Amino acid sequence: MNLPKKAEEVHAALAAAFNTGNIDTVFNIYDYNGIIVPEPGKVVSGREQFEEAVRSILSVKGTMAIKTVYCLQTGDVAVGRSEWSITDGEEVKISAKGIEVMKRQADGHWKIVIDHAFGALDSLKA
Repeated sequence: MNLPKKAEEVHAALAAAFNTGNIDTVFNIYDYNGIIVPEPGKVVSGREQFEEAVRSILSVKGTMAIKTVYCLQTGDVAVGRSEWSITDGEEVKISAKGIEVMKRQADGHWKIVIDHAFGALDSLKA
């Protein structure tokens, strides 16, 4: 799998990784030292919890699509806003609006360090 070389490529790379169905491919997009919010109000970190969260997302059978609403970068850090969904043919299994923080790695590739999959929902309360 090719890791993204630009911050604005991260969303497309994540969708492509998800659509392989392979957890290791999905993990290549994430920095395990970061956090992921796999459902509203649930924050997880560390490899074991990441694996559990990603397995849960992968259990939703279908095709993931991610639209990058914006991606703002300064130096080695970027923030993105996404609209994403998992569909199975005509049926939308899950959809949301997310916020992601990405960091350029020493090898020049970008990884997600904070993935708040539901961070841009209108009804979300902090």
